[in-house]
Amino acid sequence: MARESVWVGLRQPAYLRSSAPWRGVGYLLGGVALGLGVLVGGVVALVLVAALALVLVGLPLVPLLGFTGIPVAALERRRLRLVDPAPEALTPHRTPEAPGIPAWFTLRLKEQATWRELAYAVLLALVLWPLDLLVLACTIGLPAVLVGTPVQLALDGGEIRAAKLWIVGDYPHAFATALLGLALLAPLLYPLGAYAAARAALARLLLAPREAELISRLAEVTRSRARLVDAFEAERRRIERDLHDGAQQRLVALTMALGLARLDAPPGSPLAARLATAHDEAGHVLTELRELIRGIHPQVLADYGLAAAVEDAADRSPVPVDTDLDLPRLPEPVESAGYFTAREALTNIARHSNAPRAHIRARHEHDVLRIDVRDEGDGGADPARGTGLTGLADRIAVLDGTLTVASPPGGPTVLSVEIPCRAQPTPRPPRHDD
Repeated sequence: MARESVWVGLRQPAYLRSSAPWRGVGYLLGGVALGLGVLVGGVVALVLVAALALVLVGLPLVPLLGFTGIPVAALERRRLRLVDPAPEALTPHRTPEAPGIPAWFTLRLKEQATWRELAYAVLLALVLWPLDLLVLACTIGLPAVLVGTPVQLALDGGEIRAAKLWIVGDYPHAFATALLGLALLAPLLYPLGAYAAARAALARLLLAPREAELISRLAEVTRSRARLVDAFEAERRRIERDLHDGAQQRLVALTMALGLARLDAPPGSPLAARLATAHDEAGHVLTELRELIRGIHPQVLADYGLAAAVEDAADRSPVPVDTDLDLPRLPEPVESAGYFTAREALTNIARHSNAPRAHIRARHEHDVLRIDVRDEGDGGADPARGTGLTGLADRIAVLDGTLTVASPPGGPTVLSVEIPCRAQPTPRPPRHDD
């Protein structure tokens, strides 16, 4: 029987032959140990804080008691896997926006989850673990005592009271009592499993994040991904500027110097030949560097926008491309994501599609940018096979956009991008560089 929740297992014919009953026993035994530890630790902590408070040393420690539920709840969320193989309950706590212990404490004090976890820790220490112990005593302890009646009779040597219920004075009655204990064990495992499942459901209800907390965490993750994309884009722009204003300018100067030296060298001499070779190589390196810069962040995208950048990419594509572009200036992250998606689509068409021609259409309507790249190639494209679109899809998702690919065998292949965004009120002025 595959591992499943104890609650589901109760309804299965093979429940008693599965591990579900014994996982329930382990869960309740762990609850007893944890609850007793929380009770003892809580009493010791309260006594210590009260004693130190007499000399004012313990007063700063009082707020720390409010956080004792956090580690208890974290352990409880992990223990739930014993009776419920569903994914571990997510922590309801958010990540502090600022580093450091003060920011962590401030955020935890404001969160409702902190106080729910503290309430659960108190409930565990005062109510739940005694209930766990009582259920174990009635469902496992009683049959175990009855099964051990012959051993107890042999040790005592006289009459005994089996489980404090009736007197047993001879071995036939002792073995009959043991058989009764074995017979009781199987049916008692059902209420034990039901209690363990209900106990786990209560813990998940109190310790799992609320819907509002999940929405808040989702918004936090989205903001974090957006910050990463912005940081990545800023770093690309910085690298592009450094290469454009540094290495490229030095290569231009070097190429000019080699050209002048080439003019001054005697025609037909070995020196003239070597200078000509060096001049040509410098020109090739300069061309490759310009292509690299254009791939990092093309200048035309920054100066003139997405439409001009896509037109430039289409002009450089080895496959003829028809363009139908009507776009205003858009936010920089949107333009960058749209450009690199279109360029990656054109690269895939040239490498894999065997298409004679491609078509790009882009519009900004109803505050949504839509780009469609279509080819009449072989079809059968799968973005999961390393076409470079997976990372772009994640990048577009950060902008609340979507990337879809429709590519039936035999074609056509259509890549569509939709990103909600608003047009820029005024175009950004082009950057003029030497």
